[in-house]
Amino acid sequence: MNFTLSYLLEQTINGITLGGLYALVALGYTMVYGILLMINFAHSELFMAGGYVGLGVLKLLADPAIAKGGLSFLAPMQAFFNSGTAGFVALIAVTFLISAIVVGLMGVFIERFAYRPLRHAPRLAPLISAIGVSIFLQNAALLWISSKQLPYSRADGTSFVPAKTAFTVFGVSVSTMQIMIIVTSLLLLAFLDTFVSKTRIGKAMRATSQDREAAGLMGVNINSVIALAFFIGPALGAVAGVFNGMYYGSVKFNMGFIPGIKSFTAAVIGGIGNLRGAMLGGFLLGIIESLASGFISNAYRDVIAFIVLILVLVFRPGGLLGEAVAEKV
Repeated sequence: MNFTLSYLLEQTINGITLGGLYALVALGYTMVYGILLMINFAHSELFMAGGYVGLGVLKLLADPAIAKGGLSFLAPMQAFFNSGTAGFVALIAVTFLISAIVVGLMGVFIERFAYRPLRHAPRLAPLISAIGVSIFLQNAALLWISSKQLPYSRADGTSFVPAKTAFTVFGVSVSTMQIMIIVTSLLLLAFLDTFVSKTRIGKAMRATSQDREAAGLMGVNINSVIALAFFIGPALGAVAGVFNGMYYGSVKFNMGFIPGIKSFTAAVIGGIGNLRGAMLGGFLLGIIESLASGFISNAYRDVIAFIVLILVLVFRPGGLLGEAVAEKV
């Protein structure tokens, strides 16, 4: 019985960790949908891009092989980032910051040239454009970076983030990486929720989601608001991509497809257009998948996850927390 309880707790913690990753990506889906009523299917590839950018930053800042390979000016900086707790914390913070900014700017660029020209076109046109951007980004990573899995480690094989146990509860070890993922996802939700509900720019985003034309007449810069949504969403996806690489130990050109589908599912379960719903759906889906994998079969976890989606849509078509976007009449 104790073993069963410990195993249940272990799978639940694993599910919450996985759910944190889903929730971060789902927030990006729900932000864009809340403003444009559009599903940005390229978002999963921006998650993948975050993983690659994070790996590149980590190698530049903390892999001595890079400095020895001709970039000797990086050696003093690498010495700091590889020394002690302060260096490690700074390394992680800089990696997430640079990855979020780079991928966020990618999102703005994609919106400007792939979606904005189609803003007044039939709704199917930007959807097709999003699928095209997704295919382009995935094949760009395949052709220009690598077709193989790249380890999230230094050239000598040592991990950038060593696997350490933060604490043990009822015989179940909880790693520092799991704590980082869960705490970061909750903090980012709290920050984003406060930003959207309390700040002037956040109110402009809510006004744009309710009535784009009326918001424009009231002085809201619609293009800037939409660009900001396309910056914040991919930036959150980039954070999830870096976490995914650190947690699972590698990145690959097609790593965004399945998490992207699952995160979109999480957003729908929670109520797409609702930030808190996206977070709830992410954690719920992660826990369901983990428990299904641990107690039934890993082969059935996707089946069970999508059965839950169907049941939610049957009984709560708007999602568990309903729609946050006002319905136009």
